Parts: sequence; C-alpha cells; structure tokens
Amino acid sequence: MSNNKHGNLSIDSDNLFPIIKKWLYSDHDIFYRELISNGCDAITKLKKLDMMGEYSLPADYKPQIQVLLNPEEKTLKFIDNGLGMTGEEVEEYINKVAFSGATDFIEKYKDKSSDDQIIGHFGLGFYSAFMVADEVTIDTLSFTEGATPVHWSCDGGTEFDMTDGTKDTVGTEITLYMNEDCLEFVNEYKAREVISKYCSFMPTEIYIKNVTAADEFEVINKEDKLDTDTVIEEIHEEAKTEEKTNENGEKEVVEVSPATDKLKIKKRPVPINDIHPLWAKTPKDCTDEEYIDFYRKVFNDYKEPLFWIHLNMDYPFNLKGILYFPKINTEYESIEGTIKLYNNQVFIADNIKEVIPEFLMLLKGVIDCPDLPLNVSRSALQNDGFVKKISDYITKKVADKLSGLCKTDKENYEKYWDDISPFIKYGCLKDTKFCDKMNDYILFKDIYDKYQTLPELLKPIEKNDDTKDSNSDNNDSTKEEDKRTTIYYVTDLNQQGQYINLFKEQNMNAVILNSTIDTSFITQLEQRNSDYKFMRIDADLTDTLKNDNEDLSNEATTLSELFKKVLNKDKLTVKVESLKNEEIASILTLSEQGRRMQDMFKMYAANGMGAMDPNMFAADETLTLNANNALVKYIFENNDADDVSLYVEQLYDLARITNAPLSVDDMTKFIKRSNDIMLKNLQK
Repeated sequence: MSNNKHGNLSIDSDNLFPIIKKWLYSDHDIFYRELISNGCDAITKLKKLDMMGEYSLPADYKPQIQVLLNPEEKTLKFIDNGLGMTGEEVEEYINKVAFSGATDFIEKYKDKSSDDQIIGHFGLGFYSAFMVADEVTIDTLSFTEGATPVHWSCDGGTEFDMTDGTKDTVGTEITLYMNEDCLEFVNEYKAREVISKYCSFMPTEIYIKNVTAADEFEVINKEDKLDTDTVIEEIHEEAKTEEKTNENGEKEVVEVSPATDKLKIKKRPVPINDIHPLWAKTPKDCTDEEYIDFYRKVFNDYKEPLFWIHLNMDYPFNLKGILYFPKINTEYESIEGTIKLYNNQVFIADNIKEVIPEFLMLLKGVIDCPDLPLNVSRSALQNDGFVKKISDYITKKVADKLSGLCKTDKENYEKYWDDISPFIKYGCLKDTKFCDKMNDYILFKDIYDKYQTLPELLKPIEKNDDTKDSNSDNNDSTKEEDKRTTIYYVTDLNQQGQYINLFKEQNMNAVILNSTIDTSFITQLEQRNSDYKFMRIDADLTDTLKNDNEDLSNEATTLSELFKKVLNKDKLTVKVESLKNEEIASILTLSEQGRRMQDMFKMYAANGMGAMDPNMFAADETLTLNANNALVKYIFENNDADDVSLYVEQLYDLARITNAPLSVDDMTKFIKRSNDIMLKNLQK
C-alpha cells in the first residue's frame, strides 16, 4: 500500500496547534525529555512484545537512543530502535493531535502485561519539538513483517506531508530543523546539560554525538577489544627492562614490564544516563558506599550525608526513592534542600509541594512514583486526593525512621541531633501528624551536655518540688498553668552564664534552646501538652536558690524606692531576697510571656513582616537584690551617700548584662561609669 498522502492534521481549530507549541510547556528545553521519552516508550513496547511472544528480538539487540547534533546544518536527530510505526499508526498517533500511542498500546495488551513502564500517556509530547524547530521530519519503519517505511514532515503549521520512506532498520528517526532563536540546543554542552537534567535515569541508554566533531580515540589492550570497536591502528610495545644490582653485587638487565599488544580505536560511546538508579533497587541490595556515591553524583555535594531513608512501596501505590539527611547545622531559614520528583525514571520537577511535605524540602533526595496524576505537560500534578496519601506516606516513613533510630541507636541519634534538630522542629511546626509521632523522640541538650527526650527530662523534674515555679504571684498565669511542671531553658550559654552557675550549684538542670525556631517550637509544645511549660532560666528565681525566708521588708522598701528614683523607672519591680550565693549582687528577670512576645516581633521585623516597635511589648522586669551581698548591704546602709547613685546604676547594668547585651549608648555610659568607680577607689 502506498503511503503518499497530503492532508490536514486532525484538530478542531487552526488556533490549537500554535497554542500547543507555545504554551503547553513552560520550559522550551523540555522537548529533549519528551522526544527521548517517546523513544524509551517505543523500545519498552518492543521488548514487551518480545516477552509476550508477539515478536522476536535479534540476538545482538541493544536498546538505545541516539541524539545526533549537527551545528553546521542546525539539526537535531533523535534515533531509537524501538517498534517503529506503520503509515496507519503515523496517521493515528501523529496526525491526530493528543491521541496517545502509549495509552492505545496499554489498552491493547493490558491482559498480557501488568507491568506498566510506559512513560507517555497524553499524546502531546511529540509536538514540543515545534517549540524549537521550524520543521520536523519523521522517518520510521515498523517491526511488523512487510511494513513499508514512512517519511513524514511538517513545517509547524497544520499541514503535513507523508510519503514512503527509505529507512531500512526498525525504529524511528526524528529530525528537527532548528529555529534560529533556539540554536543553543544544538550545542553539545547545552544538550548534555539538558539531557542530564531530565533523562539521567531513563530506562534506556542514551548516547550523544556531535556529528561535525572530529573522532576521538583511545588505546586499549588487544584482549579488551569488542566486536563493535573500530580499530584504527595496532600498537606493539616492547618489554621494558632496567639494569639492577643482584644480591651478589653483580649488575644484570631485568624485565620490569612485559611486551604488550594494544589497539588504537575510536573512543567507545558512553551513555549519558544510568538505567538502573539506586532507588529502583531493594534496600538490602544497596551498600553504604553506593548510597554515598549516588548522593554525591546527584547533588554534587562531597560532604557525606548523616543517614538516609530508602522508600520502597508497591501497594497501595508504587513509590520508590531515597531521602538523605545532610548536615544542616545552620538556622533553618538558610537551609535549601532539593527533592527531585521522577515518574518512571523521568525527571518531572524539584520540590513539588503537593507530593513532598514542606518541611521535607530541607532534605535532599529522589522520589519516583509512576502513579502520580500528572497534567498533560508532565510538569505539575492534577488535583487528586491520591497525592495527599503519597505525601502522608512519605511523612510517616520519615517519622518511623527517626523514632526507630532514637529507640535502637540512640548514641548515633544524639550525634546527629544538632544537625537535624532544625529540620525536626520545623517539621513539628508544619505537620501535626509528624509532631505526634516525634513528640517523645525530640532530644534536648542540657547544661551538663547530656541529651534527653521529653519523657526523660520530665521524669526527674516531677520528683523535685523545688524546681516548680515559686513566684507565681508575679506572673499573669492561671492556677492551671501554675500546676504545670516547669522546664527551664537557656538561649545563650555565655550571656546567661551566671544563671547557669546558680543552677549547677543547686544541682538543677536546664536545656539549651538557642535556635531561632525554638520560641515558636516550645510555644507549640506547650499548646499541645498541658502537663508542662517552658521558662527561660532568667525568667524567675526558684526557692531552691534562696535561703529560708527571713524578714527583709525594711530592706525591700528602702532599696525599692532608691533604685526606682535613681534609675527613673517607676514600673521596675525591685525585690530583696537572701540568696545562697553571696557573691551575686543582683539578678534581673523578665517575664517569660512578655519576652517571648518581644522575640517574636523582633523576628517578624527582621523578616520584613511588620514595622511595629518590639519595645511596645517589652517584658516586665524584676530586679532581685541579694541581701547577703556586701555591695547591696553597703547601698542599703548608705542609701543617702553621695556615691550611692553611681553604685545603683552600675549594679543595675551588671544585672542587665547577664540578661542581654546593652545598647550602644548604655554600654558607653557603663564603661565610663566603670572608669569613674575605679578612679574613685584609687583616690581613697
């Protein structure tokens, strides 16, 4: 039957084809992915037909896709040795826009083959070629016995020409005559970059060749020759000898390397892709070295990941992948992870939020899910409740891995904690299910450099009544909140060193929470758990730090009036207590809730989220003076002396310094005052 024909593409409107060419895909380089995917499908179909006994592959069959670049002629060729097409199939799959040959093939053989590895489904990928080409031709020969080769051409309009062709091997060759604006895609470097991006793990070997470039050669041992090698020259290398002195002190000539026969051959082509990606293997068949090598190759990160999770699920949906936990010991805002999404080993996009929970995007990894409901351009997902199930499954597997690690290998879990804690805390803030699973496996590093889970941390505290909040009268908390167990924490080991020493002297404990995310994190924990509350170590003084109560009312009245007057702070709360450590003169405490509010507004302001002054929500200050301290006693006994105001201001600033850095102006005054005090003492 003759294939000579001239006609119109079967589409509903002349306006449809330009829309497909210009707007179907957001990135023009995607044509590489689509045409190579079509070639992979053609090869997969042919191999399936062979498996089902519908066709017999040649004994030397090597499935492959060739991408031939010709910068001089401004052409690109995509050649596959798949099942090819008959004239009727070209009419059906090419001339009818959006008629999918893949879908037709699956439907035809669905009873004989349950293993669906076909990539295409919408029948539109071929037309992506017209985004970059002024003209496209197809030369194809079907595997069917007695088939006539077909030549098809189209200049990007709605008209095509189809004639008998000259192709004499089974498969399809697509030629793109590139648009002047898209000649970058005929550059070999650019081609390798794009194909590596989209096709690094496609299931068929892909070879790239610049047909205008000079052949490259390599020298191999003669015994390593393959039947496909093109021999340019035979090379014989004589044995190498050296003159050496033997054990008798005599010189003799010895052979140090034997004679060899080598061949100079045309350089063997190397596929640009890996057809057996690590995620497609079962976890038990993968070594640590393979996981690390794969990580370095895919993410160009030569630091070893901390650990990884290999996802391998066949039911109720097909999902495979590997998630890596890199070292993320910086603040969570600056962490940038990458999770690459694949569909049947074809790259779709990075960090698709519908599939990958937001907090997991801090990680690096690959996920391959053939069941994803993609849109026609395979660049985004269609709305589907199925996608939410995939996302939930990934979250569950990550939580299971982390909790299992904590239970079975806590020593290593502790080593990883400082690096992964921002990720886990961020995950708890963003995903309540993840938080529920991780609640008992969140670690807190304490002031003794030990790591404890929340249950471990609460257990000893509950036995010690002295650690409970002793100054509830001065907090705006309800009675229900007062009954909560208090977990003290530190945000700055240096700044709050005085308080830490006080706690250690009384064998008390506090945890270290020095990350930007911690304020939001502990607030969420408190909201979800009614049995405990967090309080910064300098938010109040516990009874454990004080001596037995004695009557200090006279001192309290005198010193309170004096400090408020000298400092000009009517709202400052001044207390006098008998502290066990006589060396401490004063301690400044700030209400927990007020300070948290202030910190949150500072964070919002830093992120450009608001222009309010954080000082509008300044935390209530309480200055506690130690009645046992010599300086406090001097101020009390000499409250009307000329120099007492100097000591009051200095003592107050010393208390402030242990709580937070002084402003520039206040620090300038503090330094000058310190000099004045030293000079005053020298003059005595």
